[in-house]
Amino acid sequence: MSKDMLFEIGLEEVPARFIPAAIQQLKERMTAWLDSSRIAHGDVEAYATPRRLAVLVKEVAEKQEDINEEVKGPSRKIALDEAGNWSKAALGFARSQGVDPEQFTFKELGGVEYIYATKSSIGVPTAEVLSEGLLHILHAMTFPKFMRWASYDFKFVRPIRWLIALFGNDIVNLEIAGVQSGNVTRGHRFLGQDTVVESPADYVEALRKQHVIVDIAERQSIIVKQIEALAAEKDWTIAVKDDLLEEVLYLVETPTVLFGGFDPSFLNIPKDVLITSMREHQRYFPVLDRAGELLPYFVTVRNGGSQSLDVISKGNEKVLRARLSDAKFFYEEDQRLEIKDALSKLESIVFHEELGTVGDKVRRIRRIADALAEKLRVSPDTQESVSRAADICKFDLVTQMVYEFPELQGVMGEDYARKAGEKEEVARAVFEHYQPRFAGERVPSTNAGAIVSIADKIDTITGCFSIGIIPTGSQDPYALRRQAAGIVQILLDRNLSATLSDVFNIALDVHDNLGNMKRSADEIRKELHEFFGLRVKKLLSETLRYDVVDAVLAAGFDDVASVVDRGAALMSAVQTGDTFKATVESFNRVGNLAAKAVHASVNTGEFTEQGEKALYETWYGVYESYHTALQEGDATRALALASSITPSVTAFFDSVMVMAEDDAIRNNRLALLAAIDRELKRFADFSKLVG
Repeated sequence: MSKDMLFEIGLEEVPARFIPAAIQQLKERMTAWLDSSRIAHGDVEAYATPRRLAVLVKEVAEKQEDINEEVKGPSRKIALDEAGNWSKAALGFARSQGVDPEQFTFKELGGVEYIYATKSSIGVPTAEVLSEGLLHILHAMTFPKFMRWASYDFKFVRPIRWLIALFGNDIVNLEIAGVQSGNVTRGHRFLGQDTVVESPADYVEALRKQHVIVDIAERQSIIVKQIEALAAEKDWTIAVKDDLLEEVLYLVETPTVLFGGFDPSFLNIPKDVLITSMREHQRYFPVLDRAGELLPYFVTVRNGGSQSLDVISKGNEKVLRARLSDAKFFYEEDQRLEIKDALSKLESIVFHEELGTVGDKVRRIRRIADALAEKLRVSPDTQESVSRAADICKFDLVTQMVYEFPELQGVMGEDYARKAGEKEEVARAVFEHYQPRFAGERVPSTNAGAIVSIADKIDTITGCFSIGIIPTGSQDPYALRRQAAGIVQILLDRNLSATLSDVFNIALDVHDNLGNMKRSADEIRKELHEFFGLRVKKLLSETLRYDVVDAVLAAGFDDVASVVDRGAALMSAVQTGDTFKATVESFNRVGNLAAKAVHASVNTGEFTEQGEKALYETWYGVYESYHTALQEGDATRALALASSITPSVTAFFDSVMVMAEDDAIRNNRLALLAAIDRELKRFADFSKLVG
C-alpha cells in the first residue's frame, strides 16, 4: 500500500537567485532521507514560487522495508582465541552490528571460514517517522544567506509563515519556529486567498484556482509563449537571456507579459548601456528589429493577471525613463573627462595592498604586453597599438558609467576611446582585453587585443601567486582559474607563436625587476606550470578520452596548439582499434627496455643482427620528417610516420636478443631503443593508453 506525500514550506519572498538551488536541494534531501529510511517511493516532483518551496512524492510506502541481511565478519581463526572463546575482534564486530555473539554463524568463503551476523529489523509505519524526518530536512537545508526572526534560534533563507505536511489525506504533525503544519496553503498575495489542500494530488490545481502557477516548467512555458506571441504580433525580436528568464521566473506566481516604450532620443546612448540598464536594474527584456538594432520598447513580466496593463505599463515606463535619464547624464559627463585625467585617477585606486594601485598594474601590463609583442614579432603598427592600448586599457574604471554598471568596463572604454580619437585597433583592444570573460565567450579578434588580454591576465595571476594567493578547492576570489583558461584559449584560437613558458618568464621578469616578488621566481614558475597544466587538461578533457589526455600531457603542454593537435591525432588513431593497438604495444615494448639504457649514443659498428640494422635504418629514415612534422604542428603526419616503424620494431624483437651477454652489444641495442623512445615521448607517453 502507498500514499502520495506533500511537503510545502511557505515563506516570505525569497530572492530569485536563491530559489533554483534551494528547490533542487529540497528534492535531493527528501529523496535521500526516504531512501536511507528504507521507505519505497515513486517520482519526487519539485515546485517553487517566490513564496514557497514544495515537493510532492508519489506512491510513498506506508511502512518501512524490513531488514534481514547477513554481514561478514572476521575469519574463524581471528574470531576465536586458543581457548575457543570469542576474541576482541569478534566482540567488537558484534557491538558494531548490534547483535549478540551467540547469534554468529560460520560460513566458508574461498576456502576460509568467516563469522556472519544476521541483522533483522521490522519496519515501522511511515507515518510514525515522517514528522522527525521532515524536521531533519528543514534543519539540514543550507543557503547563501540565512535569516533569524522573532526570538527563534532556528534560521532559514526567509521566515517560514506556513507549512503543509500531508501523507495521503492525513496531516503530519510537526512544528518549527512557531509554525504548526496543516493542509492550508496561501494563494497569490493579491489575487488569491488561503485554500485547503485536501490531498497531495490536489496541490497544483488548488493553487491554480488561487492564481498561483506552482509548476516551474509550466510557468516558464507561459512566459515564453506570451513573449513569442508578442514578438510575432509586433514583428519584434525580443532578446531573452536565459539567466534573466530564470530570474523573472522566480519573481512571479502568475505571469503576464506586457510591453512599454521609452523616448527614442535615448537611442543615441550606446546600445549596451540601454540594454544593461533595462536588464540589470529593471529586469526588462530589450526589443530589437530584424536587423538587430535596438527599438525604443521593452518587455517585462507582471506578477498578476491582465487587468489594467496600460496602467502597469505606464508605471514601468516612468521608472525606466528615470534610469535612462541617469545613464544619459553619466554618458555625457564621462565624455568631458580626458583620458590622461582618467589615468591619473587610477593612482588612487588600490588593486591589492601588496600589489599596488590600478595605475601600478597598468604599468606592469604595458611592460608585459610590449615584451610579448616583441616575442611575437608583430608589425610596428601593431606594436604601437599594443603599447597604447595597454596604457589606457583601464581608464574607464573611473567613469561614472562603469561605476554605475561595472559589467560595462571595456564596453565604455572602447566607446570613449574611439570618441577621444584613438586608433580603431586601440579602441577595440580596450574592449577586447577583458575577453574571454567566461567559458565559451569569443577571444579577442585583434592581435593587439589578444596581447593586452594575456598581459592583463598573467599579471594578475603572477602577482597573486607571488604573494601566496593560489586557488584551493572551490575558493578562487580573484578568478585566477578563469583567467588562466582565457590565456590558454587565446594562445590556441589566435594561433600565437608563444609558449606558456614565454608568458610566465616575461611576467616573472617584470614583477622581479619591479621588486614585487615575495617568493622565488623558480618556485612561482613551477606552481604556474602546474596550475596551467590543469587548465589545459580541462580543455582537452572536453573532447578526448582521459587516457589520451594523460598521454599527450606527459609529452608536454608548453605549446598549447601542439598538445591539442597531438591529442586530436592520437584520439583519432586509438579509435581505429586493433591496428593502432599493435603500434602502441610495440612502442611500449621499446619504452620498457629503453629505461634500462646506460648511455645515449648508438654505434652502428656494434650491430651484429639484421633486425637491429633494419630498425635503425627505418627509424632514421623517418626521423627528420617526423621531427619536422612535430615542429610544423602536423601531429597527424608525425604520428603516421612514427607508426610506420611498427613492423621493424616487431621484427627487431622477434629476431634480436636485446639483453645479450656482451655488454657492448647489449648497451648499444638499449641505446637504439632509448633514442627511439625519447623521440616518441615528444609526441605522447603511449604507456598511459588503456585498452
